[in-house]
Amino acid sequence: MAWTWTLEDSLGEVKGRSEEFESRGDAESWVGEDFESLIEQGIDQVRLFEGETEVYGPMSLHAEDA
Repeated sequence: MAWTWTLEDSLGEVKGRSEEFESRGDAESWVGEDFESLIEQGIDQVRLFEGETEVYGPMSLHAEDA
């Protein structure tokens, strides 16, 4: 089953979907490497899916205030 991210704005509106990944590790590596580019594109949070099943999220791409 393929792993994908939904790409959302701060209100949770879906703005797109990532490419498909063969493993959860590949999907997590991608978002870790590309999060700055995603923020520049107006993406504020993401949700990880395995097929059509949400695994976790929303996960903010912004650093939390300390």
